[in-house]
Amino acid sequence: MDVHTLGGPVGITDAEQAHAADLETQGRYDVNYLRYWVDPDQGKIFCLVEAPDAAAAATVHREAHGLVADQIFEVSEGA
Repeated sequence: MDVHTLGGPVGITDAEQAHAADLETQGRYDVNYLRYWVDPDQGKIFCLVEAPDAAAAATVHREAHGLVADQIFEVSEGA
């Protein structure tokens, strides 16, 4: 799960466009961006991603749209 903290309010359309760019780029790096969530008031976007490592996930964001995450957390799914 990665977290982007942007400099101000963010809209769902912004996240949709970035996610679409990720989907176009991810196959070259064995990465799969699955879902995203937006906190518009705090200017944050959260992305759920499957990747071989954090560097591969960051590379996709960097190449796709330049919005590299501020933090990346390894998470496990629970019930």
